[in-house]
Amino acid sequence: MAFATRSLGRTGPAVSALGLGCMAMSEFYGRSDRAASLATIAAALEAGITLFDTGDFYGMGHNEMLLAEALRGQRDKAFIQVKFGPQRGPDGSFLGIDTRPAAVKTALAYSLQRLGTDYVDLYQTGLDPAVPIEETIGAIGELVQQGYVRYVGVTNVDADTIRRAHKIYPITALQFEYSLMSRDIERDILPPCRELGIGITAYGVLGRGLLSGSKGSGEGDLRSTYYPRFQGDNLKRNERLADALAKVAESEGITAAQAAIGWVASQGQDIIPLVGARTVARLTEALTSPLQLSASARSAIEEAVPEDAVSGDRFMKARE
Repeated sequence: MAFATRSLGRTGPAVSALGLGCMAMSEFYGRSDRAASLATIAAALEAGITLFDTGDFYGMGHNEMLLAEALRGQRDKAFIQVKFGPQRGPDGSFLGIDTRPAAVKTALAYSLQRLGTDYVDLYQTGLDPAVPIEETIGAIGELVQQGYVRYVGVTNVDADTIRRAHKIYPITALQFEYSLMSRDIERDILPPCRELGIGITAYGVLGRGLLSGSKGSGEGDLRSTYYPRFQGDNLKRNERLADALAKVAESEGITAAQAAIGWVASQGQDIIPLVGARTVARLTEALTSPLQLSASARSAIEEAVPEDAVSGDRFMKARE
């Protein structure tokens, strides 16, 4: 089955206009059902979704192995983008980030084994304060030349880092949080990306679930612990925004989740929303989202969820 496509950056490949983010199938957002996860990935493939997002630190390798199992025999139908860099301990704790050239190549070697493939379509990382971005991107560029990686990406970096990285090796895509509740990308990040022809894969398009009614609670769900928007009075105020969005969505004949996804998708053909569905039902809802909302619908949605009305920071502030 075919699904609408978009170009990943000015010179990148055509991929599905929505991607499947697989992180929550392994950890962070509460318990997941393995059978449901595999069924969801299979349904995504059947629907024509080609873009799959994972990270080597999601479940400390679990997510890559899960994706490999789901894609067995169908690798050629998938565009796999992998994030690397964060280091994990045996207890699951985060130990920092390592993007030294040797670490880059070692991480990829293990990812290729877990994914059961001989190449990764897009390899991407964030900023390591101890390593110049030029060294990291240079190492990924070498892996491209060797055939182990197809395209180079970055994630959650600022405009200066994007420009520095792009000078070393053409950056195909940036992964960044983008939703009605997180719009800071519009001010400083989108302009240089569009100037340089860098595509955007947007995560958190449902405000990490807030916009579709999630409270971020439950066993194994870390949202209420690590994200201030899910805490106390912040949650109450943000739930009112979600309710307002639901009313506007109903008037448009869609769900709140579809409105949130459609709003992000409508911000430009260079933006590909990543949906974090963990069940076939949620996936089906996401895949029937409008990819281009009318100007009046976008205006009504933005009025329901004004950026300055969002309560709480995106992340917990680092302790001194």
